[in-house]
Amino acid sequence: MFYRPGDGHGLPHDPFGAIVTPRPIGWISTKGADGGDNLAPYSFFNAVAYEPPQVMFASTSAKPDRDGTKDSVANIRDTGVFAVNVVEFSARAAMNRTSGPWGRGVDEFTDAGIAKAVCKTIDCPRVAGAPASLECRLTRIIDLPGAANIVVFGEVTGVHLRDDCLVDGRFDVSRYTPLARLGYRDYTAVREVFALVRPDGS
Repeated sequence: MFYRPGDGHGLPHDPFGAIVTPRPIGWISTKGADGGDNLAPYSFFNAVAYEPPQVMFASTSAKPDRDGTKDSVANIRDTGVFAVNVVEFSARAAMNRTSGPWGRGVDEFTDAGIAKAVCKTIDCPRVAGAPASLECRLTRIIDLPGAANIVVFGEVTGVHLRDDCLVDGRFDVSRYTPLARLGYRDYTAVREVFALVRPDGS
């Protein structure tokens, strides 16, 4: 099968989201200019640089009570900060709850029963029990072609690692079960980990 996206795919469901998988989930926490907290998952998320460490996530739709975007992007525009929280399999129900189209005044931490913790380098909450959280300062926001397609880049200014995930000086993903996004309504739990040595021996 071949199709041009501009002409449509002719399938019952758009296959694009199921092609680039699995995708890590950035559970983005923000604080609004009015002081309200927000938490939402984004599967268009990744780390993009080592020095200095930087991350990105993309928001691809809008809410009627925001000007062409969602609460996360609107809050980051106002405050210039956000936190990325790693999602583990055991938090899947809470993560899914925070993906709802709630009004801007809803605190998803409270709504989903998620404990908050205070960030150290930014004025923003983070998920208390997450395996890791990245405190970030906004570096740039880029509008992409299409309605409400927005990419947010941030520099990591603080890193929280859960103590049980540190083994022999390494952040060990086998100490928890990472959750990743597939297509449609599908997710995967990462339970098999193996190492490969690069051709240069690194």
